[in-house]
Amino acid sequence: MNEVPFATALAEYVEEMLDACTRCGKCVEVCPSVEPAGISGTKSEDVIGGILELVRTGGGPEVSRKWAQSCMQSGECIKACDYGVNPRFLLTMARLSTAKADNELAERRRQGVARYRDGSRGVTVLSHLQLDADMLERLGQKSASVSVPIEVPDFVFYTGCNVLKTPHIALLALDIMDALGISYQVMGGPSHCCGISQLRTGDTEMFGRMASSTMDKLAHSKSGQVISWCPTCYIQYTESVLPTAERQRGSRPFEISPFMRFLASRLAELKPHLQHRVEMRVALHKHPGVAGVVEAATEILKLIPGVELVDLKQPAVGLQSVNVGVLPAFKRELQLRELEAAHDAGVDALVAVYHSDHRELCAHERDWPFRITNILEVVGESMGLHRHDRYKELKIMQDADQIIADCGDLIARHSLDPGDAREVVIKVLLGDQPLPLKGGMPPEQRAAGVAPS
Repeated sequence: MNEVPFATALAEYVEEMLDACTRCGKCVEVCPSVEPAGISGTKSEDVIGGILELVRTGGGPEVSRKWAQSCMQSGECIKACDYGVNPRFLLTMARLSTAKADNELAERRRQGVARYRDGSRGVTVLSHLQLDADMLERLGQKSASVSVPIEVPDFVFYTGCNVLKTPHIALLALDIMDALGISYQVMGGPSHCCGISQLRTGDTEMFGRMASSTMDKLAHSKSGQVISWCPTCYIQYTESVLPTAERQRGSRPFEISPFMRFLASRLAELKPHLQHRVEMRVALHKHPGVAGVVEAATEILKLIPGVELVDLKQPAVGLQSVNVGVLPAFKRELQLRELEAAHDAGVDALVAVYHSDHRELCAHERDWPFRITNILEVVGESMGLHRHDRYKELKIMQDADQIIADCGDLIARHSLDPGDAREVVIKVLLGDQPLPLKGGMPPEQRAAGVAPS
């Protein structure tokens, strides 16, 4: 029997979700994007009704289109629905339908390829500016690492792509699993893309092809479990890819769990390894988009001897920092208020979970009297594990020429083009700064590729 095409199975899944929606509007009422997006004056029933129209036809009310484009993927809408509908998924499908309506397939495909290449270039160059060949291979970035090992591991650890820009975070995750005696195979990077660029540009066929290819590669563990780092990949697979695959194939090839929830499920095994006191007052930078991750991170921090956890009482929105970028002014305001609150609370460290949070916040350490660090660095410190945060070190330099000179050895070893590497440093490493540093240039100038002073 022939397998149903991915696009057909996805359309069937979408139709089921549309049929289940009652247009009650509760999802709109709880959404943290509504007010900063400037659409709070419209009846919630009309907004969600317009989303259903967008999904079905690609056309609909401008206010509904604006809501879809302003989605930070906080997930509050999912909790609010009494009928088992996933409004976040419907907003994703509304954006997909809009992209299809706005451009012909050839243009959508061109955009998807361009976004994929730009993303791959940033990941490849920034990881190579920080890691030698052995460490790249450890993170699954050499051909020998993508083959199926002779002995099937307990888990596949799926890094996603962009955490490779801040590789110390991914390496610490592996170090922690090693200490716990967990066997795993690492997969990730551009060769294991979840298809997010194709989904966002409206190329359903290529999205299905890329996501399915990676899905088949990930389905190689004793437990039938994948541990994921990237929240975007997690949402992509749990809300779009795996439900579609289940309709295609009759079952899911694996289940997937975020690393922080996985680690929290093994607290009894983790606790004996937390032997070193970490005398710090810390505040947790929070994003609630993946259910249970903030709670897991809180539980883990409370377990570390010496850590005092301080609640800054700041809004927690979005899947991760990069997703809040759909509302740039709102995002800058949130980040500034959090830095000020951390200062006023006298914390020693502002601790983030995800890689995009770290990329956007870490350089502010230069200007504020506290560390900005990743949660795995704090866990690692208590376990006697350390990975140097080269990304933060480079970003705090704030000078592209100095960064390229400082990375000259690795540029030569990896045969990188210095001019290309400098362009990536300006646009990707230094350009990833939504809230300017004190005395820094506005983010729109960085995005335009203006060299920092």
